[in-house]
Amino acid sequence: MRSLLAAALMFAAMGASAQAQPAPPATAGARPKPVTTVPIRPALQTPADTANAMSQAERLAIQSDLAWVGRYNGAITGDVSERMVAAIKEFQKGRGGKQTGVLNPQERGILAETAKRKQDSVGWKIVTDAGTGARLGVPTKLVPQQSSDANGAKWTSTTGTVQIQLARRKEASPTTAKLAGQEKKEPPGRKVDYTVVKPDFFVLSGLQGLKKFYVRGTFKGDEVRILTILYDQATENTVEPVVIAMSSAFNPFPAGAQVAGPPPRKTVEYGTGIVVSGDGAILADRQVTDGCLAIAIAGHGNADRVAEDKDHDLALLRIYGARGLTPLNLGNGAANSAIELTGIADPQNQAGGTAASSVKASVTPNGSDMALTPAPAIGFSGAAALDTDGKFAGIALLKPVVVAGPTNGAAAALVPADTVRNFLSANGVNASGGSTTAKASVVRVICVRK
Repeated sequence: MRSLLAAALMFAAMGASAQAQPAPPATAGARPKPVTTVPIRPALQTPADTANAMSQAERLAIQSDLAWVGRYNGAITGDVSERMVAAIKEFQKGRGGKQTGVLNPQERGILAETAKRKQDSVGWKIVTDAGTGARLGVPTKLVPQQSSDANGAKWTSTTGTVQIQLARRKEASPTTAKLAGQEKKEPPGRKVDYTVVKPDFFVLSGLQGLKKFYVRGTFKGDEVRILTILYDQATENTVEPVVIAMSSAFNPFPAGAQVAGPPPRKTVEYGTGIVVSGDGAILADRQVTDGCLAIAIAGHGNADRVAEDKDHDLALLRIYGARGLTPLNLGNGAANSAIELTGIADPQNQAGGTAASSVKASVTPNGSDMALTPAPAIGFSGAAALDTDGKFAGIALLKPVVVAGPTNGAAAALVPADTVRNFLSANGVNASGGSTTAKASVVRVICVRK
């Protein structure tokens, strides 16, 4: 536009100058020479020009959405490329539209909506691995089963058709070329058909037995982190867009405070349980009761963990043959800003006592969570929360906050009453009726580990 304006101004100035010159004397019999004019046309804007005029965030979003709908298979960087323009044209062609390479507002909206549905269908979620601090995207509905240890984490489908593994290890003087060479050979029989080796990362893909595989790895110092995705060839239409998204979302060494890993689990850990039925059903914190050789309810004997909700860290315990249990009324309370928590503190903080106590707390929305401040004492994880009217508002869970350095604090969150009731109902617990006095319905939960 600026060049067009400059040309127009120059043309006008030349015309004005010509008018200011005295006319030459006419020559009899001579004809004026024809003036040749060249039309000035603006340069046509290409699809790449249109994309470059967008913000980096919008280009990233378009590339990501195109990948989710199966039209784009490149790196999601926000950089404009022929591949990106071709993907837009393929999307337009699939809808029977004109293949301009530039999305109009209606097409952009349809693309975003379609990509969101694809993400929701696989349960796409950005997670942080507690052991390494690495951030990655996980299709939680495709791979609902998760396990972890000191060497990394693993997510798998119920049938094993899709497997995701985040591995970590120490290695002296690693390079991406060296790491890529090792991954090509391990496990034996891998057939690699695509390789990219850069100074800061490497990518491999191909066949491993009857499964397709994708590997992305990098290192920092002597710490190596490798993401591996395995999936049956029959699932590739569903999984391959997820693979592209996972590759771009993988951040093995996030900037800022690095996660040092979860604190070591205690040999004996104490929590609070809420009696939810007279026949021995007890609601508790899933993490407090995780990995236990034995779970005991103080004063009542051993308990079995019969159900869990990993998304909300709830566990259902059951003791058999117990008497004198008083279930809590789980009526319709509200998670107002002010609530009262009733639990049983860790015996080291309570001089060995087993009596229940109550503390005040405030509820503050924190993203999808409901944070509790101040956090109650250790042992209160699983405490009953009552609103200002004395009605059940939810269960309090202590969440360890792991940061770099020797200090680890603890934050607390509230799992709302509706979520609790849905969990119990799904597991056949009728939690209607009961006591409105929380102190009569909380028990100490004891987890014994190795």
